[in-house]
Amino acid sequence: MNKKVDLYNSTYSSFREEVLAAVRKETFGADIGQNSWITADEFDRFISWLELKPGLRVLEAASGSGGPAAYLAASTNCHVTGIDANQSGIAEAVQNSVNTKQTHQLKFIAADANETLPFKESSFDALICMDSMNHFPDRLSVFKEWHRVLRPCGKAVFTDPVVITGPVTNEELALRSSIGLFLYVPPGVNEHFIEAAGLKLIKKEDVTENAALVSGRWFSARKKHVEELVRIEGEERYEELQKFFESVHRLSSEKRLSRIAYFVEK
Repeated sequence: MNKKVDLYNSTYSSFREEVLAAVRKETFGADIGQNSWITADEFDRFISWLELKPGLRVLEAASGSGGPAAYLAASTNCHVTGIDANQSGIAEAVQNSVNTKQTHQLKFIAADANETLPFKESSFDALICMDSMNHFPDRLSVFKEWHRVLRPCGKAVFTDPVVITGPVTNEELALRSSIGLFLYVPPGVNEHFIEAAGLKLIKKEDVTENAALVSGRWFSARKKHVEELVRIEGEERYEELQKFFESVHRLSSEKRLSRIAYFVEK
């Protein structure tokens, strides 16, 4: 069985390291501080689905180091609140909002999206959650919380990067989930939970190609900067993460694990 490997804590605590910025640039092209399978052009497209107007309030669930939230606030002139269970991610997000002078538009709170959210009913006009659904084991409860905090006719867009769409071995699943808690579902389960939570599915789209592209670039960029990364991560963690990125690329390229984007409305 594959061992667990830390992707988030050490990445967020070392986020400003020059080598990590270089890896992000080579991986994503436009570095907006993401730590997922999203490129800036794809994120722009998802944002357009929400039809945001200046001044609206948006919640980002699992906001990581806050880069995408800051990008969203700057591009839409909305007020964005990000929540994440990782304290290092929240600390980086808060510091970045100070550095970019966006504190009037951005707020970050350490909170677990699996739990009751620390907001009143109908607090947000929209919600976004990128490539983190696999970390929510009680997904129906998560969707119910989204329904609660969204205002009437509020919209949400999220991606599930590990929908099972082909034969996958237990070892492959273990390697793909080596970075933390994972929930794998087959097609139809997210749709069922969306409806059960009182949300309406507007559209869904297969966006697996971006995961295959980004994971391949990420693996290659890290390999190019191996010496600097080993200095930060240590040799063992570096090798384990390379195995992880290689598995994401293989399973996504072969469409055995698919990444699906969902657009829903309250």
